[in-house]
Amino acid sequence: MAFSKYCFPLSMFIALLFSSTDTSLAARRLLDTPAAPPPVVTLPTIPSLPKPTLPPLPSVATLPKGTLPPLPSTPLPTLPTLPKATLPPLPSTPLPTLPTQPTLPKATLPPLPSTPLPTLPTQPTLPKATLPPLPSMPLPTLPTQPTLPKATLPPLPSSQLPPQPTLPATPLPTIPTTIPSIPTIPTAIPTIPFLSPPPSN
Repeated sequence: MAFSKYCFPLSMFIALLFSSTDTSLAARRLLDTPAAPPPVVTLPTIPSLPKPTLPPLPSVATLPKGTLPPLPSTPLPTLPTLPKATLPPLPSTPLPTLPTQPTLPKATLPPLPSTPLPTLPTQPTLPKATLPPLPSMPLPTLPTQPTLPKATLPPLPSSQLPPQPTLPATPLPTIPTTIPSIPTIPTAIPTIPFLSPPPSN
């Protein structure tokens, strides 16, 4: 029973081994075979075109060759030889000697006088300026607005609406036409003590 249990898997393993060796040999043979050459492409034959016959060129007439006259053989004039200029020798005079410069004496400055510096006068203490009080300008009083009377409505009836009562004509308040007088602003500028010159002693 144990041999029959393992017989089928063992036979399958052996079959796989043989099949793997056969496939590897077949692949090796396919790799060893040379590749087939590609098919040759046959090009269509080009028909021969007829050659055009050109007309013969006209014959060009031969031009006569121009003969130039011979140049006159005139001899060139000979240039005269110029004499060489000889310069006289320079006189050998000795250069004059420059006079010796005298030595200037050194200038000695006198000592500065030791004068004491003047003392500055003490500045007087200016009094503190007291500004005058500004005038108290009273503000204008606005007119009092009159109190309007409250309109009392009658109670509404439960069944029928009574005719609306005529409201009493409330008189409008009179607008004052007189403008309150504006106080005059003083135009004279008060004198400030510290701007006036100090009294002479």
